[in-house]
Amino acid sequence: MDRQQFQAWLDGYVEAWKTYDEAKIGALFADDVVYRYHPKDDEPLQGRAAVVKNWMDNKDDAGTYDAEYEPVAIDADGTHVASGHSDYFDGPGGPLRDQYFNVYICRFNDGGECTSFTEYWIQNRDFRRRDRAELIAKARSGEITQ
Repeated sequence: MDRQQFQAWLDGYVEAWKTYDEAKIGALFADDVVYRYHPKDDEPLQGRAAVVKNWMDNKDDAGTYDAEYEPVAIDADGTHVASGHSDYFDGPGGPLRDQYFNVYICRFNDGGECTSFTEYWIQNRDFRRRDRAELIAKARSGEITQ
């Protein structure tokens, strides 16, 4: 898979997420895909059906998110690396409420289906500070306890 094909796959990933079309989700992944939401995921999703089910069981509200990813590197061993961001909004057309920066490490079969997907993510520093300040305020007020 070359850079242009990888970009097309990434665009298809975003389209599948935005539509939650089961066929579009399934078309991205091999039957035997191993899908990790983070690199230390001790229980990765195993297989296309598990990935599709997980996406369908964990839908974001329509119009409240967007994303953009692009290829960063393609290694000679077939490892593909992409980076980008996922944005979440306060309702359709609303202001940005959260943002994550993502790195995807992927491998593909000869048919262009992803066989291994690992996501690395970090919350935008400004949103993390906001969330941390809210959490500290709640702890100090006694709203939350350990």
